[in-house]
Parts: sequence; structure tokens; C-alpha cells
Amino acid sequence: MIIVLYAVTALLYGGLSIAAWYAYRRRPALDIAGVRPVASGGAGDTPRRPSLAAGRGGVSLPAARLVLLLALFAHGALLHATIFPADSMVFGFAFSLSAMLWLGAGIYLIESFFFPLEGLGLLVLPLAGVASLLPGVFGGVRVMSYAADPLFKVHFLIANVAYGLLTLAALHAFLMLLVERRLHASRQAVRAGTGGVRGASLSVPDSGPSWLGGWLETLPPLLTMEKLLFRLISAGFVLLTLTLLSGFLFSEQLLDRLLRFDHKTVFAILSWFMFGGLVLGRRIYGWRGRAALRWVLASFLALLLAYVGSRFVLEVLLHRSVV
Repeated sequence: MIIVLYAVTALLYGGLSIAAWYAYRRRPALDIAGVRPVASGGAGDTPRRPSLAAGRGGVSLPAARLVLLLALFAHGALLHATIFPADSMVFGFAFSLSAMLWLGAGIYLIESFFFPLEGLGLLVLPLAGVASLLPGVFGGVRVMSYAADPLFKVHFLIANVAYGLLTLAALHAFLMLLVERRLHASRQAVRAGTGGVRGASLSVPDSGPSWLGGWLETLPPLLTMEKLLFRLISAGFVLLTLTLLSGFLFSEQLLDRLLRFDHKTVFAILSWFMFGGLVLGRRIYGWRGRAALRWVLASFLALLLAYVGSRFVLEVLLHRSVV
């Protein structure tokens, strides 16, 4: 049964990834602004956004959402079957990554109803597909005896939702850095190319592979992505706070010690301070731009080291149990 779930999940994510890539490759060429086909000449052309339905043979957006929903159900069933086998619990860095990307893909599906995020799917869907297969390669090394504890279940659920939100936020920040870099190169080309001559023909310098530039043009405007980014970070920070509090309570209940200064705890608290500083800086000082995006990635790296990195070192490198 588990083998079937692995196969179905991989096929659904893989099919969606191929369909999204095919639609991207078949879409009309876009101009520098990313909203108007180059071949059309009029200034009054109607702006259009690429979608999964672009090009002959493309998959319609409703159909793609339905398939993604099926993939999420299959992935969720796979996680449950592999994490909770026979009234016990197995967990490790591969399971953590799989759960994070599963929740990230679910949040991507929900947000796609409110924002045009088809371009983001080119990144989220393949990552979720690869992550869904990792538990089959890297099994957990410890069966947790306290899996049935109600407080642990609450802690586990809140933690994974928080990681899913912050994972998607980190992907957003990475893409925004790429888009911002491309726009900066475009502005420099405009300043250098006009030379005071009206109507001069301009070209954007290559700032990477041609497919990368075309893919970035399929993403929503920067302001839209920034709004979504800080929505994800704010919600993720609240859940990360609840994760730490429930973790402290569970540690007190299990180990008779509220706080244990190990690798995981130190990096978790560090990431909490970093995300908290970012949220406060945004609300009080209006932080934005490259500095804020790099701070998002640094905060997520600390979180990744806390929960995925520690398990990877213990399981794969040291072959030790994970508590």
C-alpha cells in the first residue's frame, strides 16, 4: 500500500510539474514588463497573464488545481502511513522535509485562488514531489514512544504548519530577490540606452539563462508577492511562537525540564528572534527590499538548521537516535 502511495504521489506531482513547464514553454513571448506579447505592436494591447492553460495542449487552471488537490491527499496519506506505522511514530529529517513541502504546496494551492501564482508552481511542485520520496530513502532511526501524548500531537501539528508557512515564505523571498535583480538590470539598461533620445529601441541585458528570465516574467508583480510574503511570515511567526511554547510544556512534562539547550533549541529560538525582528521591523519601520528578503532567508536557514539539520546530522552522519 505504501509503495502505491509513493508512486501515485510522485506521478501526480510529476505530471503537474511537466504540465506547468510545458505551459510555460508554450506561452507567448513577453516584453520587458512581462504583461504584453512582443509580437503585438499596439500600445493599447490588453495585458495578459500566462497561466497553466497557455499554449496548445496546456492544462486548464481548474483541472490543475484538482490534480494538485489529489496529490495533496495522496501525499498526506503517505505521510500518515510512514510517520504513524502500527500505533507508533517514526520521524526524521526526510519526514520533516516532506511534511514542510506538503504543507507548502497546500498553502500554495489556497493562495492561488487569490493571487496569480502559476509561475511559483514551477518551483513548489517539483520540490514537493522530490520531498515526498525522501522518507523512502532516509527512514527515521527512532520510534518515538510518546507519540500518543495529546500535548505532543498538538505540538507536532502546530510545528509542521508553521514550517510549511515559513518554507513557502522562504521560496517567495528567493524568487523576489531574482525578480528584483532583473528589474534593477532593466532599469540600468533603460538609463544607459535612452541617451536622451526618445523612442530609442531598448534591450534588457542577459542576467542569467534565457529560460530563467522568461520564468521570472510569469510571476506576480513584486508588490503582490511582497504582500503575500509578509502575510505568510506573520502567520508563520505566530505558529512558530506556539510551537516553542508547546515544546517547552512538553519538555517539562516529559523530561521535567522546561528548557534544554541543545542544537535544536538554540537554533529554534534564534530563528524565532530573527523572524520576530523582521515582523516588528516591517510594522514599525516599513522594512522592505533586498535587506528584508535576505533577512527572511537567513531566518529560514536558522529554522532549517534547527529541525532538519539536526536530524540529518544525527541520523545520517552520526547514526544516533533522534529525541
